[in-house]
Amino acid sequence: MEKSLFDKYGGFSVVSKIVLDLYDRLLDDDDVGPFFDEIDMARIVDHQTKFVSSLMGGPASYTDDQIRKMHAHLEIHQLHFDKLQTLLRATLADHGVAPEDQDAILGAFEARRNLVTE
Repeated sequence: MEKSLFDKYGGFSVVSKIVLDLYDRLLDDDDVGPFFDEIDMARIVDHQTKFVSSLMGGPASYTDDQIRKMHAHLEIHQLHFDKLQTLLRATLADHGVAPEDQDAILGAFEARRNLVTE
């Protein structure tokens, strides 16, 4: 049986480092940073770690309905989603994730675009 990307790259401890790095980049970005003003960052990092883990075939998952509800109050446009994808790809690359594995993770992320964007 083939290992999931989650297992291949080291599980929650590695995904957590990736997500923390991603949020440093997001917070510094003028387009997406403001979405995280007044947000409990520990909570969102925990949720995002579980979400990215699920994109990598890990044990955590969110239903489409949960994802839609968590983002319904936000005005997330295509530009914001595109920026997040760009930052996620760069973060994954900087953490040694192979290009084909980045494509797989970003493909799973892209499949959820319509759940969060207007």
